This record gives sequence, C-alpha cells and structure tokens, in this order.
Amino acid sequence: MAKLLIIGSVAAGTSVGAKARRNSEDLEITIYDRDEDISYSGCGIPYFVGGEVAELDELTPRDAAFFKKRYNIDVKTRHNVEAIDHETKTATIRHLDSGETFTDTYDTLVFATGASSIIPPLPGVDLENVFPVRNIRNADAIRRYVDAQAPKRAVIVGGGFIGLEMAEQLTYRGIEVTLVERLTQVMPPLDVDMAKRVSDHLEANGVILRLGESVASFEGEKTARTVVLASGETIETDLVILSVGVKPNTQLAQEIGVTIGQTGAIAVNRQMQTNIEGVYAVGDVAESFSLITGQPLYRPLGSTANKMGRIAGMVITGEAIEHRGILGTGIFKAFDLTVAQTGLTEKEARDAGYDIEVLHNIKPDRPEYLGGKEMVIKAIADRNDGRVLGAQIVGPQGVDKRIDVLATAISFKAKAEDLFHLDLAYAPPFSTTKDPILYTGMALDNAIKRTARLKTPNALMEEVAKGQVFQIIDTRSRAQFEKSHVDGAIHIPLGELRERAQELDPTVPTIVYCNKGVTGNAAQNVLKNLGFRDVCNLSGGNQNYQHIKSCL
Repeated sequence: MAKLLIIGSVAAGTSVGAKARRNSEDLEITIYDRDEDISYSGCGIPYFVGGEVAELDELTPRDAAFFKKRYNIDVKTRHNVEAIDHETKTATIRHLDSGETFTDTYDTLVFATGASSIIPPLPGVDLENVFPVRNIRNADAIRRYVDAQAPKRAVIVGGGFIGLEMAEQLTYRGIEVTLVERLTQVMPPLDVDMAKRVSDHLEANGVILRLGESVASFEGEKTARTVVLASGETIETDLVILSVGVKPNTQLAQEIGVTIGQTGAIAVNRQMQTNIEGVYAVGDVAESFSLITGQPLYRPLGSTANKMGRIAGMVITGEAIEHRGILGTGIFKAFDLTVAQTGLTEKEARDAGYDIEVLHNIKPDRPEYLGGKEMVIKAIADRNDGRVLGAQIVGPQGVDKRIDVLATAISFKAKAEDLFHLDLAYAPPFSTTKDPILYTGMALDNAIKRTARLKTPNALMEEVAKGQVFQIIDTRSRAQFEKSHVDGAIHIPLGELRERAQELDPTVPTIVYCNKGVTGNAAQNVLKNLGFRDVCNLSGGNQNYQHIKSCL
C-alpha cells in the first residue's frame, strides 16, 4: 500500500489527508505535527482572548481520534519531523514528550508546515507577559494571563489583521491599548486613504496609535513594564502582544533541495507540486500567485490553505485540477467597522504598470429609512479594457456582501460595465434599488468611456501643485460650502448652474463636486450639455477630498 506522509495538521495538512482519503482507500496516510492541537481556527484566537468565544475547545472541534475514526488517518501530535532523506524516502521523527526517535517511510510527501510568528530579536522579548499570537497554546496563555492578572494597559506590536482584532478585543475587556506599527499606516494591504479611515475609527474607540514607530526593547524584571520605542518614547504596560507578521516554515523543505520562491515561501506549480518529484507543499508554507497579474503572491489565510490542501489531495489521488491563484481577499472588523479588500490596490495596480481609473463610491448599504449606513467603496479598473482590478470597502455593515460580489466578478475577469448589469437581490432591508455595486460599475464604466470623467482628490491636488489651472465648482448649499470646501472652489449650487454657467469659461478644465458625488455628476452633465469641453466630477466629493487631504 502506498504511503502518504503529511507534515503539519492544521488547515492545509488535514485537508490533504481528508480529500486523499475520500478519493482512495488504497493509501496509508500519516500526519505528523509538533504542536498539541490540530485543525484549529487560528483566526478565532482574538475572539477567545476577548471572551466572545467562551471555551478553547470551540476553536479545536476535531482531534486525532476524529480523523482516525472518520478517515482512517493517523494524526500524531507532539511529533517533530527532524530530518528527511528523500533518496530513501525516509523521515526521522522525534516524539517530543518521550524523547523517542524513530523513522518512517513515504511514497508521497506533503509539506504543510505552516508559518511561525516573527519574534523580533529585541531585549526583553522573552519576558513572561510578552506573547505571540499564532496557535492555540498562545491563545490559552494570553487568556489565562488576562484573566489572572487583570492588566490595565497593553501594547500591541504590529498593525495587521491580528493586531487590530486583538486591539478591539482587549479594549472590550477594559484594557487601554496602545498599538505600535513601524509603517505610517495600519493594515499594509490597504491604500493609505482607506487605512486612514480605519485608524481614525480605532482612535475614536480609544486605541492609542504610534504609527511610524519601532520598538527598541521591553524593560522589566520578570514581566515587561515599559516598552521603549526607537524614538526614545516609553510606554508603560502590563501586557505585550507581538503581531508583526509570520514567516513560512521552510527549513525542513530547504534541507532536501525544495525551491523557495520570490516571496520566501515554497515555490509550487498549479498542482501544488514542488521542484522535487513526489513532494508537495500547501498552506501557509507555500507560495500562491495573483489571479490578476500571475505574479507570486503570499497571503497566508485559512481559506487559501484549505483550498490548496484539497487540490493536493485530488492530484495525489489522480484527479486533474489546477490551483487558479488568489486575489488576496481579506476582511476583518474593528469595533463596529468592517474592512475588506480584494484584488489590487491603487498602489499595486500602478506599480504593476496598469493605467487605471479610480472611484470612491460613498453609499448606504440599504435605505436610510431601514437603518442604512454609509460605506466607502474604492474600486480600481483598467482603462484599456475596462477590467475591474481591485476594491477596498470600509463601513459598518453590508461590506461582506459587496466584497464577495466584487471578488467573484474580478475572478471571472468582469469589466466595470458588467457590474452594472448584475441582477443582484433587492429588497429595502438588504439593499438600495441601485445597489452600491451597480453604482460602482456604472460610475467606473462612465469614467473609462469618458462619458462622465472622474478626478481623484490626490490627482487634483497634485496637478494644482504643478501649476495646472482649474475652475472648481461646489454645487452644494451655502451652509455646506462655508463649513468646508475644496481649496480654490467657487460656490454655484446645482439649481443655479444653468443660469450662471456664463460666469464660467467653457474652455478651462472644470471640476465639479458635491458632498459625495451624485449631485456633482448631475452638474457635470449640465456643463457638458452646455458645451464645456473638459469637465470632471471629483471622486467621492468634498467628503472624500477632506479625508484625503487629512492623510497628507
């Protein structure tokens, strides 16, 4: 009987084994893992720490006995694979509890070794109250410490997904949270303007941000009492959470000559095969690629890990299937704000050489009379062929539905005009009659076809700084204009625009705007129909302009 040996038993490794077994009973399947827990929900850890998940067992619904009974798979925890001899197809394994060392053989080998938290080599990083956030044991240790010591202050190092989720959950537990991030923004996968919306919301909920700062050391005797920043600033603390990212566990694979890709993870083909015959890699240790650009991409997520594992299990048992790449879709919540992203950001698209159209669409998720609340959709499309390249959404509700629609559309290479034609579900409790997705497609398509051109606040400010002259028209009420307006704007309400158009020069490039964009578009059409040659609507209106101005 052929032997399948899998190293790693979280999402990807167990998915390989389960699918291989579903397809074949003619395999001896063994999974080794150096940790205690298998098939757990790492993404649920912040919510256990915060108490939204009551029991740790809820994050570990399956154990070795489950896989043995259901799939006839031997899962051996606390077993570390220390060496592999691929010529003899032999693995050397040490039982971490007994110290016993033994060998096992295989016909097919799968690396599902995952990734480890990056632990910065800083003084004091090994103090008792400095915790990484990666596995179930970490979750248990943090929760026990918080329950027992009742810390009043915490410092989180790192402003990615887990860092922000931990900031939320510790705040809910009554702990004052300071978040330190070496970059000048939270959430590196977002554009600066969208990340600023997130950081503003964090601060509004009491999180203290130290952006553009690095930690120099943790000071204290047994526990960290002071976090020292590279700037010299000191922060008093009772608890430190390390969330500075992860690195794929590639060492064992490298020792047998497996190729490491551009991202630092294991390079695989679309069948999850490495450069060595009979050796596969899946999950957080493996490199994926962008569904849009085709370039290597590393975005370790449980959803991708499960997908990779299933594909490897199918290929190993003779099924024809290919991994199609990923968009890097992600979503999280920060207090009552949902934040999501898929595909390319504006920066990524420009860096990749795309000529792009950028739209900021500010719309409620459903009618205001049924509790609709504004969300900001930033969408990017290729001007050359109209293809949607990416989107970011920030808002209190309805974000998950829209980001999944956009991820689906991008996956199938939809153009901006295609979004408008989607037959999306409508009823007032769930959507406006013209769903924000439809409006996004319509506005992007109009901009691409130049029937209703857009100008982003960034582009306007950059061009003005270079000496470009515009006539900028604020079409809102006098009160709104006096409260705040675009620099250099004149006030002509939409209702007066037809009569006062003679005050303007139709040959001068013109920018019109309202608060968010709809009235600005109406003004744009009026001026175009009156013979104005170059009229753009300010993307996202004054609201977006003032926000982006605050980011600079």
